[in-house]
Amino acid sequence: MKKLLSFTLVLVLMLVATACGTKEDTGEYLPNQLVIATGGTSGTYYPLGGGIAKIITDNTQVSATAQTTGGSVENMRLLGAKEVELAFVQSDIADYAFNGTFMFEGTKVENLQGLASLYNETVHIVVPADSAISSVADLAGKKVSVGAPGSGVEANALQVLEVYGLTFDDLKAEHLSFGDSVSKIQDGNLDAAFVTAGAPTAAVTELSATKGVKLISLEADMIDALIAKYPFYLKETIPAETYPGTAETTTVAVKAMLAVSKDLPEDFVYDVTKALFENTNHLVAINQRAESITKENAVEGLLLDIHPGALRFYKENGLK
Repeated sequence: MKKLLSFTLVLVLMLVATACGTKEDTGEYLPNQLVIATGGTSGTYYPLGGGIAKIITDNTQVSATAQTTGGSVENMRLLGAKEVELAFVQSDIADYAFNGTFMFEGTKVENLQGLASLYNETVHIVVPADSAISSVADLAGKKVSVGAPGSGVEANALQVLEVYGLTFDDLKAEHLSFGDSVSKIQDGNLDAAFVTAGAPTAAVTELSATKGVKLISLEADMIDALIAKYPFYLKETIPAETYPGTAETTTVAVKAMLAVSKDLPEDFVYDVTKALFENTNHLVAINQRAESITKENAVEGLLLDIHPGALRFYKENGLK
């Protein structure tokens, strides 16, 4: 019986070691399978997550896999619950999770740190091509989609309206997804929609090909006021003809970024960061938007505490 108990204990310890993995030089534990939270299969996060998973698997001692999810808000909750180790997220959503505000009020994500900024996700204000709306101020009293309930788009809409002295109560606000917003504009049942996504984005491209669209610019002083209050925003220009028939549009963007669990060892996160920026050509082959993933842009718009491993890599490369 004693021999059986001893054998069982050894077996359990071996299984635990196998599941966790051990970094020999530090004794720190690593997951045997690192999970990257991404987004829906038809979006940008998921395919890029698959590319990053391959880079990690090929260049570190840990195998990684991309997991499809509902996007930024769910990803922060998965990271907080320690169900994933890396996560794609909009920089504003990461800020809310880190500080316990907006949809994360009372549920602050404690183990959240930044790894890298990736590319811009642009705030679009979309109206039909023949609309008389020419400014955010003109949205008062109009039927406007302000994003799905609890979404990052909803928070973006709230903040943009705020600098214009408007609230959802000043609109006929509807809380709709991208797809539902496009359908209702197409059918003439919606005057405008907020959409936060990389430009060009499929939902707006689809609408432009059928009904035609116009994008509403933000005035320079309003952009400055927005960034002063919410510094995760960046000035952004959508070039003319990004969508057929659209003029150059001035607006704001947030960053798509990679967030990381602070529980991961410094040396491992250093290795991941180094591998990512040495292999971005593999990501560009997946999606052209990855051309923006560069060392030079890696900390732009990144307001979170940066993981010590990533920070070491950036300091070695002269970034501040």
